[in-house]
Amino acid sequence: MVNKASNEELIYWQKWIHSRDPHAGDVLVKKYMPLVYYHVQRISITLPKNVNRDELISLGLLGLYDALEKFDYERELKFDTYASFRIRGAIIDGLRKEDWLSRSAREKSKKIEATVEKLEQKYLRNVTAREIASELELPEEEVVQTMNEGFFANVLSMEEQPKDSEEGEFQSYTVRDEKGLSPEEAIIKEEVYRELETMIGDLNEKEQLVISLFYKEELTFTEIGQILGLSTSRISQIHSKAIFKLRTTLSKVM
Repeated sequence: MVNKASNEELIYWQKWIHSRDPHAGDVLVKKYMPLVYYHVQRISITLPKNVNRDELISLGLLGLYDALEKFDYERELKFDTYASFRIRGAIIDGLRKEDWLSRSAREKSKKIEATVEKLEQKYLRNVTAREIASELELPEEEVVQTMNEGFFANVLSMEEQPKDSEEGEFQSYTVRDEKGLSPEEAIIKEEVYRELETMIGDLNEKEQLVISLFYKEELTFTEIGQILGLSTSRISQIHSKAIFKLRTTLSKVM
């Protein structure tokens, strides 16, 4: 909560809350900028290299500004927590609106998906990244990275609203809730999340732990490595392998 801030910070909060003092606003933005950098770093791990980090920071800043404007200091809620939701939400919303996955990456992802389907029909089992890479004559790391990018794109698309091109002549008499889900969409989304939960349960113990610590506890790879006694690069490998498995299964469900 704001009332738990230092005396100096509290003065700036009071100026901002009661008079929207521009200088106080600037000070608070600088104070909480590390939150923006933190969420940009975490989200950018799963994004392709062509996504501009500065653009993600700009999106995160919009979320921080929004948090400052809408934060209710009388509620029993820490600003850090509230701002984190707004910052992360702003970045994710910005990614949904932009076609951040390059054309070549999309084509490569489709090629890999077709290869996965072909090999699974051949072997009648789930195939590994190494087998896919061998079939396509690509580096295994490139296959894993492309699959991870496609996985993140699918997770984003789960939140998007489908466009209804058949609303007909009654369209002008209704107002669509762009942020809400229809009952059908809500059911589908819930089923996909349940399926994803089952998939995570099928991962080995170490993969489940890394996924939980990274996405639920929001620890960095370095922090997870310190807990498990492994190097940061090893944690990254475990994470990539787990996401690859989830991505392969999720693509079939979706």
